Amino acid sequence: MTNKHIVITRKGGPEVLELIEGEVREPEPGQVRVRIQATGVAFADVLMRYGVYPGTPKPPFTPGYDIAGTIDKLGAGVTGFEVGQPVVALTVRGGYAEFICLPADELVAAPAGLDPAESASIVLNYVTAYQLLHRFAEAKRGERVLVHGAAGGVGTALLQLGQLAGLEMYGTASKAKHPVVADAGAAPIDYRAESFRERLAELAPGGVDVVFDGVGGANFWHSYRSLRAGGRLVAYGVQAAIHGSRASIPTLAASMTLLGLLRAIPDGRRARFYSVADEKRKHPDEFRKDLGEVLRLLADGAIRPVIAQRLPLAEASRAHELIENARVAGKIVLVCNGTDAAATTAGV
Repeated sequence: MTNKHIVITRKGGPEVLELIEGEVREPEPGQVRVRIQATGVAFADVLMRYGVYPGTPKPPFTPGYDIAGTIDKLGAGVTGFEVGQPVVALTVRGGYAEFICLPADELVAAPAGLDPAESASIVLNYVTAYQLLHRFAEAKRGERVLVHGAAGGVGTALLQLGQLAGLEMYGTASKAKHPVVADAGAAPIDYRAESFRERLAELAPGGVDVVFDGVGGANFWHSYRSLRAGGRLVAYGVQAAIHGSRASIPTLAASMTLLGLLRAIPDGRRARFYSVADEKRKHPDEFRKDLGEVLRLLADGAIRPVIAQRLPLAEASRAHELIENARVAGKIVLVCNGTDAAATTAGV
């Protein structure tokens, strides 16, 4: 039995992604082999492709931050799971494949009957959003919140969860994506046509309580200046580090330096950086609890991931082009193992 998987062959643009075939691995003791049905495409995957994401190994390697699938085979000593059971996992790497072997404690059981593409969208984006809101910002009902990249995968998750939490929300996005932002209960701001700080001053005089910023660069400074007294800036990415078809190490370094300086300002406002991989490693029980909670919300119909496109695994390069150039609203998902890959579009 073969395993088709995508490999980053070298640092570079989307063209360095290649589909190859290899033998399906047998699970080692304590591992579970998962037949992957859907895997999410994350901006972190783009950063890994350029070699600027922390912990990125040397090529060749298979990217893929989050998966949904079914258990294909149990390794020796594994209990609590059964063949055919739906599961999800935060893999960080290895998800762009038809099969993957993972330690059993990395898997979380998913409710039966869920759309695998939606389940995959929950793992990274919604756990990130949930922890940003409730564990890092500790947002309270009625607070004002600004979400940058509000039409993206994490952005739409933040808006949906923020709406459930009773927050007053504002979101930056290009004009074409404003309906997605408005549908999620936020006031859209066209960051390309106007200063978000000036527009926010009109919409929320006095500033906001929380800003979620995955852009980086000078944006961190402007986000910080948008906070009212006691406000919190939570950074979770540096999209500004990607310029055209290359990654800028200086921009990445400058962004983190700026964030460090903001944290040192003694004015009552706070700045923090969030990494879902770091939080999962430091607090695995909290991660599993939060993943279980967002899966419950999905099963109950309280949240619904915005899936921009479902593409076959072989079209990983196109998926990277779309996400790198911000051409879609919501999450891009790669599907495999016979899962329906009918393309859907949201706010392209």
